[in-house]
Amino acid sequence: MRLVLFDIDGTLLNSGGMGRAAMQRALGMVFGSPGNPSYRYDGKTDKQIVRDVMRMEGHSDEHIDARMTKLIDLYLEGLREGAKSGKFNIRPLEGVPEILDALEPREDVILGLLTGNVEPGARIKLTAAGIDPDRFKVNAFGSDHEHRPELPAIARRRAGETLGVDIAGDRLVVIGDTPADIDCGRSLGAKAIGVASGHYTVEQLESHRPYAVFPTLGNTPEVLKAILNA
Repeated sequence: MRLVLFDIDGTLLNSGGMGRAAMQRALGMVFGSPGNPSYRYDGKTDKQIVRDVMRMEGHSDEHIDARMTKLIDLYLEGLREGAKSGKFNIRPLEGVPEILDALEPREDVILGLLTGNVEPGARIKLTAAGIDPDRFKVNAFGSDHEHRPELPAIARRRAGETLGVDIAGDRLVVIGDTPADIDCGRSLGAKAIGVASGHYTVEQLESHRPYAVFPTLGNTPEVLKAILNA
């Protein structure tokens, strides 16, 4: 049995800038600044983004922590409004419907998510892109832990708690578009598959030694083969 964990932004979907717009709006409302416009969000958890950009603005961790819940609530409000607005081109990425359709009915695969998004934000983005969040049975979110390397172990534990399945670390397959996705499960022996559908090139992802790298998820037979052989 394999637990196949997909990242969301840049891997399953492109939100057309909706997530960044909602986060900057919330940061401005709570802290008075949207943060450094050059700061990269990809590969980070939502709470890590807040902490990083507000530390750059000179705020202490105590000040940030005291306002984190309010900020996330405002961020989710912005996502909901953005998803309804029609202003953002929110779409599944190439090959995503096909690879999910190929994996979902298999008895030797559990579909899951491993994402820096807080859980409600993940559901908003997936739904807006036309992807049913309930297809994913075992998940680890940015709301579970601020640090991405903690998320694979959380997903593995949840597989046992919710499905009664003991998944060995080397039977986890993490699929994502950033070095952070590739590296996060290494301590467990998880296999990583990179997909250059975000801001990183195939060559940049290959430098982090994943099991495999693809330019997109569009070649369903080859992607499926890599997942099942990982």
